[in-house]
Amino acid sequence: MTDQTARQQAAEAAAEAENASAAPPAQDPAVQPSPPDPLLEARQEAGELKDRLLRTLAEMENLRKRTEREVADARLYGNATFARDVLAVADNMQRALDAMGPELRESGDAKAKSLIEGVELTERELLKVLEKHGVKKFSPEGEKFDPNVHQAMFEMEHPELPPGHVAQVMQAGYMLGDRVLRPAMVAVVKAAPKPQAAPATSANDNPGPA
Repeated sequence: MTDQTARQQAAEAAAEAENASAAPPAQDPAVQPSPPDPLLEARQEAGELKDRLLRTLAEMENLRKRTEREVADARLYGNATFARDVLAVADNMQRALDAMGPELRESGDAKAKSLIEGVELTERELLKVLEKHGVKKFSPEGEKFDPNVHQAMFEMEHPELPPGHVAQVMQAGYMLGDRVLRPAMVAVVKAAPKPQAAPATSANDNPGPA
C-alpha cells in the first residue's frame, strides 16, 4: 500500500467520523411520541369558551345596569331647567301669601278670604305637581347649617338655638331627587362673643391701710 492510498483512506475515515457526529441521533423505533388526547383538548377548549362567555355576560349585565341608570337619571334630572323656572312661580305665590297679613285674614271680608284660599290652593297644587316630578321643597329652620344645601346670607343671635343652626329662612330650598335644585337662603345663629379676661391686679393697685 502506497503512502497516497493510506492518506486517502485516512481522509475518508475522518470524513465519515465527522458526518456521523453531525447527523442527528437515530430514534429508537420502540419509543413513539404519544398522540394528543382529544378529550383533554376538548375540555381545555370548553373551559376557554366558558370563561369567555362568562366575561361577555358580565359585560352585558354591567351595560344593562348602566343604561338603566342613565335612562332613570335622564328622566329625573332632564327637567331640571324647567323645574328651576317654575320655582319663580312658587316664590311669587309665597310672597303673595306673606303679604296677606293676619289683619286681612281676620278681617272677615268674604272676598279677601276667598282670594287667600285660592292662592293657598294653587300653591298646594303646584307643590304637588313638583313633587310628582321629583322636586321637593324644604325649609330648614332650626336645623344645623349644612353648606351643601343651605346658603348663609347673614348671622344673627338667637336665644334658643345653638350657634351654627338656622335661625331664619328667607327663601325655601328645593331638591330634585337627591340633588340640590336650589339651596335654601338662611340666617345662621352666630357664636356668642367670648368673655373678656379680667385685667390682672398687682399689689400696687390695692391701697394699704392708712
